[in-house]
Amino acid sequence: MSCAQAFSDYALRSLGIGERLLPRTDITLCEQVVLIGSGMIWNVYFGLLALFFGFFFSTALAVGKNASNPWVRKPSEWFIFVFRGSPLFIQFFLAYFLFLALKQQNEVFSPLTSAFVGALAVLFLNTSAYAGEIFYGALRSVPKGDLEAADAYGLTGWTKFSRVTWPTMLRLAWPSYTNEAIFLFQATTLVFFSGFPALQQRGDGLYYASYFADKTFNPFVPYPIVAAYFIILTLILISVFGLINKRLNRHLPDTSRRRVRYRPNLIR
Repeated sequence: MSCAQAFSDYALRSLGIGERLLPRTDITLCEQVVLIGSGMIWNVYFGLLALFFGFFFSTALAVGKNASNPWVRKPSEWFIFVFRGSPLFIQFFLAYFLFLALKQQNEVFSPLTSAFVGALAVLFLNTSAYAGEIFYGALRSVPKGDLEAADAYGLTGWTKFSRVTWPTMLRLAWPSYTNEAIFLFQATTLVFFSGFPALQQRGDGLYYASYFADKTFNPFVPYPIVAAYFIILTLILISVFGLINKRLNRHLPDTSRRRVRYRPNLIR
């Protein structure tokens, strides 16, 4: 099979478009590259949506943890503690069986047992907890001089938060938040190992890599392909977040700007 034919048959297979049957014999390198790339669509889906919704929820968690009212502060503290203190894989495992129990009670919860909803919910909650702690630390580091200047201009409440506190918090937290975003996209590979099923063999990148490793008895081709895709994705994330970081720090001199650097989380 030519590379053009492999692309035509399998480029969108993870979305249910193209050939239904996976190649079983005479598997070519092009088929592996295309199918694993097709599976990466789901990794990007999980990462983008969890990051987008988690950004707003993590901001709320940071503000809640910084609140003086214990009825607001304590739930935020415990949420962050539980999701940062337990392994992500265990969260996938427990969430799946919780969603399965809810499905048995009422069919309205059945979408939660699928990977594209249930696994996304777990990733959303997990990254919200980690990013919430990052934003909380940045919120506590906002210079008092900036807040006093806002008070001197008569800014209060939402106006003060949206124009002074929140932009400064983002500027301080952005390099660390960039690393959290990178780790989140890499953590999407855990969906393959979780209990959430891949319907009709429509899995993520690691799902297809594992399939090819089993069929060809050679893991040294498909797994490096997955790694190469994630390296490319990481470079894209660093570039995009670097541009945002430059925008957030546009008012500062070059010597005072915090650079975005990739620092992998070796232990989490």
